[in-house]
Amino acid sequence: MKWSNLKPDYYYPDIFSIDLDQLSSRGVRGIISDIDNTIVPWSEEELLKEVLDWFVDLKERDFKVCLVSNGTGRRVGYFSRELGIPAVGQAIKPAKRAFRQAREKLGLAPEEIVVIGDQIFTDILGGNRMGFQTILVDPLSPKEFLTTRFVRSLEKLVFRRRD
Repeated sequence: MKWSNLKPDYYYPDIFSIDLDQLSSRGVRGIISDIDNTIVPWSEEELLKEVLDWFVDLKERDFKVCLVSNGTGRRVGYFSRELGIPAVGQAIKPAKRAFRQAREKLGLAPEEIVVIGDQIFTDILGGNRMGFQTILVDPLSPKEFLTTRFVRSLEKLVFRRRD
């Protein structure tokens, strides 16, 4: 594994801080977004109005969007329907298979896609391995699986988030 695959191209505190005009000017036409702790806290079932509005803005700007999550098919399907966008569940990120499926759903070249997520060892590593641009955001909630909390401690060795 190359260490450079663990470095995001961009870092923002949350999805709302992402400069969408900058992404567009850099040739990004497609967005692959994680779900848990990226657009909704891990333990919640409802999307905030601000998140719904952000996805509407993406569509109005002609971005193609696909969700990719390690979450269950039921949970991923729910958010896919709520947002009206395709999704790939039970992704086993950072494995390439789900990212390939998302790329096919978007119908875009790797250099036209950005992956947005809150985890370095799943979202960022997976996106970078595929040749996509990557954006790391801070997790929405400190409530996470025990294993995810452990991995967060390893992330600190690779990338320092803003305090």
